[in-house]
Amino acid sequence: MGKIALIAGATGLVGGHLLDLLLEDENYSEVKVLSRRSLGGNDGKLTEIIIEDFNYLEDKSSTLKADDYFCCLGTTIKKAGSKAAFKKVDFEYPISLAAIARESNADSYHVISAMGADSSSMIFYNKVKGEMEDAINAMKLESAYVYRPSFIAGERSEKRAAEKAALWFADKFDFIFSGPFKKYAAVHAKTIANAMLQSAKNAIERFKVIPSDEIEKIGK
Repeated sequence: MGKIALIAGATGLVGGHLLDLLLEDENYSEVKVLSRRSLGGNDGKLTEIIIEDFNYLEDKSSTLKADDYFCCLGTTIKKAGSKAAFKKVDFEYPISLAAIARESNADSYHVISAMGADSSSMIFYNKVKGEMEDAINAMKLESAYVYRPSFIAGERSEKRAAEKAALWFADKFDFIFSGPFKKYAAVHAKTIANAMLQSAKNAIERFKVIPSDEIEKIGK
């Protein structure tokens, strides 16, 4: 019997690639997708769990039982509409899912953070990401991996002007991102997804933060 994986955020840029990889991987016999809407998939390994309100994830803990958990949730303050709404998606929901993973005695928990995450940062975005990382570390899960990509490359359904400009710069001047600056280079969403999958297969660390350049190495 293969393992069970659960993804939150499978409709996103990284989550979509991760879903494809997990469905193809023979190590997993079932892939649960936590979503507000149906993906419309018909793969025999895919189990859709529709939750309209993520504020009550704990109420579904028995349904959300899995071996490996992957949290690919993330938004922006602009899209969320407020700092409070942003914090729900990028702090509260990942922590709630991590609590369920701990309750389920999961083999591993994986979450996407961001370069610059720091709970003492004066920048609200970085501060929230850092607080999320600190909270997960304090939960003492069996094995937890935090991924800190720089700019994420790939085709988004939504437009992010600032990120698009940064990716254009990174592509045109990629020669700059070498040596000590390599960690600032953009990393493709599929590379991040594969790094998460490979880390889950070889999970031995109790808590590990993986920077962008290491994500690139693991996910090639």
